[in-house]
Amino acid sequence: MCGIVGYIGEGEKKEFLLSGLKELEYRGYDSAGIAVLKDGHITSYRTLGKLENLVHKTEAFSSDGFGLGIGHTRWATHGKPTEANAHPHRGEFSYVIHNGIIENYKEIKENLQKEGVKFLSQTDSEVIVHLFEKFIKEELSAQDAFKSTIEMLQGAYAILLVTKDEPETIFFAKNAVPLILGQNAKEEKFMSSSDSPLIGYATEVVYLEDGEYGWVKKDEISLFMNEKPVIPTFATLGRDKIYAQKDGFRFFMEKEIYEQSSVVSETLMGRISDEGVELDELKDIDFSDIDNIKICACGTSYHAGLTAAYLFERLSKIRCQVEIASEFRYKEPLLDKKTLFLVISQSGETADTLEALKMAKKANMKTLAICNVDNSSIVRLADATLLTRAGIEKGVASTKAFATQVITLWLLSLYMGKKTIPAKKMQSEIKALLHTPSVLHVEDNTHEKIRRLSKRYLHGHGFFFIGRDIFFPLALEGALKLKEISYLHAEGYPSGEMKHGPIALADSELFTVALMPQTMLYEKTKSNVEELSARDATILAISPKEFDLADDFIKTTEQSHPMSEFFEMMIITQILALEIAVRLGNDVDMPRNLAKSVTVE
Repeated sequence: MCGIVGYIGEGEKKEFLLSGLKELEYRGYDSAGIAVLKDGHITSYRTLGKLENLVHKTEAFSSDGFGLGIGHTRWATHGKPTEANAHPHRGEFSYVIHNGIIENYKEIKENLQKEGVKFLSQTDSEVIVHLFEKFIKEELSAQDAFKSTIEMLQGAYAILLVTKDEPETIFFAKNAVPLILGQNAKEEKFMSSSDSPLIGYATEVVYLEDGEYGWVKKDEISLFMNEKPVIPTFATLGRDKIYAQKDGFRFFMEKEIYEQSSVVSETLMGRISDEGVELDELKDIDFSDIDNIKICACGTSYHAGLTAAYLFERLSKIRCQVEIASEFRYKEPLLDKKTLFLVISQSGETADTLEALKMAKKANMKTLAICNVDNSSIVRLADATLLTRAGIEKGVASTKAFATQVITLWLLSLYMGKKTIPAKKMQSEIKALLHTPSVLHVEDNTHEKIRRLSKRYLHGHGFFFIGRDIFFPLALEGALKLKEISYLHAEGYPSGEMKHGPIALADSELFTVALMPQTMLYEKTKSNVEELSARDATILAISPKEFDLADDFIKTTEQSHPMSEFFEMMIITQILALEIAVRLGNDVDMPRNLAKSVTVE
């Protein structure tokens, strides 16, 4: 999930490029770079690490007078975070920046290498500039060469390309990831991955649609879709930078709930093929002697691990245990070299999880990290890492990090079970995986219903979130979200455990949020909820099936796979916590007593 910016005009190119990248650094901070084309000459700078390194490197550079520039801040997908893999990528006379994943890059790269093209990076993005220059050498115009290049690309992309062959033009294309064009009265043109870099520079913008491409000059925007010209429709750009960073949402947490569909798409990109799951990051790990998995994590990541334990045993047919990292450290655990030690952390700096990982390394266990932050302490220590690609999560209460952790663990369970999962079952799982982004799309009427319903849940003596199987860890996570931002007492329980003690609390002031999927143990869960209703507990049922005893009911859509129901119910519990906290007047993004990254014991 990288960030890109572009500029054409008379102003100082570096100023806009660096300030724009600063606004986009939340989209990636593994490396950064800029390229400026002025007077037929291209000047390029790239640095590893955070943007401040690029700021220092370009201190002596200036670029007044007419010219154009592009800039990029990287979230690594193909190729490790190195200066060689940083954007912009160069050909002989052109430079390109790219956000997304080119799914057929290997095929393109192999064909170009056969023709003698030398590659300088490990990225998928570099094929774009070499493919473009190949068409130029075949005597196509720059415009036709760019169009032919885009036609060959499969995957997701926002692309900006500059070339000495057209020194007053920036070429652009957009598919499945955001790209915005802006302009002002000074005939300056701007491009960006989001609104916020453009505020204070552009006065009006065009939000490009998937499949649109074209080129921009100082006095011209040429826009196309399916080779047919499109007239750009400009909208006035607001001037509230914080509002723009939130994309119009009230809170970062709300924005991040709505982002889950797109970030899960990012998590899946390049990891699914016709044959099944492909995890290039694990190609050097030998799993043949692994007969057990031990997962270690804290908080929300622990709940993702609990969900994964069901998937590993059910799909991979591998025994799996889940440990709370702060407890694991002191229990004198028995560690076996045939056990894969799997740690999960959003930040990669979680102190208890990091110390548990050190214990596993000392015991010579194979170690794997599920993490959102490349080059973090946990990532550097583990033998291998699967990055979740969630992007920076500003809300302290985790939402999209949890969703991408679960998706990544689901992918891993299929990868590790590829020799045991029947082909028909594998295809069913792949189909469900690919369906998940659409499940995570938030419907306006659903959010509005939860907002109105939330006013009934501002009192009482607590909440029970209940579910069975994978919906038990989801109940734990739903209860945690409510606790974190509403400060109301909430607990998650397996539905079948209610009769073993907790049901003693049941009365009209006890609110029960019942997760009742139709694809998994519906009748069993229904029976448990009926027991609570008989004790006068207030029931909020979440299910695709109408439930007569529910005091409140949120109807979910008909799904054929339990994980599809899991993710739809996850969204509902997140919004429920959000709306209750909003009604209580709490700071949703920065709840009291909490920190985003727990780096102390």
